Amino acid sequence: MRATARRDAVIEVSADAAWRVVGRPEVLHHWFPGIVACRVEGDQRTVTLGSGLTLVESILTNDPLQRRFQYRISGGFFVEHLASIDVIALGERTCLVTYASDADPATMAIVLGGATAAALVELRRQLEAGHGPALDAVDGLDRPAADAATNGRTG
Repeated sequence: MRATARRDAVIEVSADAAWRVVGRPEVLHHWFPGIVACRVEGDQRTVTLGSGLTLVESILTNDPLQRRFQYRISGGFFVEHLASIDVIALGERTCLVTYASDADPATMAIVLGGATAAALVELRRQLEAGHGPALDAVDGLDRPAADAATNGRTG
């Protein structure tokens, strides 16, 4: 039997600012409590939980136009799993972030619902504060491209 859990958070930043973090699958561990590391290779993301367990996820969608990120977890605790994170503009400086998990067995959707609620609280905290590990990580990822564009020149 399967179930779906969906959590959401209104965040007082632009949808683009929220997507800048949500759309970077390699920084998930900086805003999702209980995940201590993640690695992305191609369309696969491997997350390491605080318990030491690892989960391999298949990235299905990373769409900056719709601001939608989807992934599937295969095996382990799951017969089947699909997660969707959407960032929806509510105004110029406000957005809604939804995190839905559809899972079989149904109990895993319930477990993930609690975890994703905590993740959204942390995402909102960092985004609204304007600083935190997720923003630092994204800044670090964006910096090499900016440095290459200026060819090492400074202001």
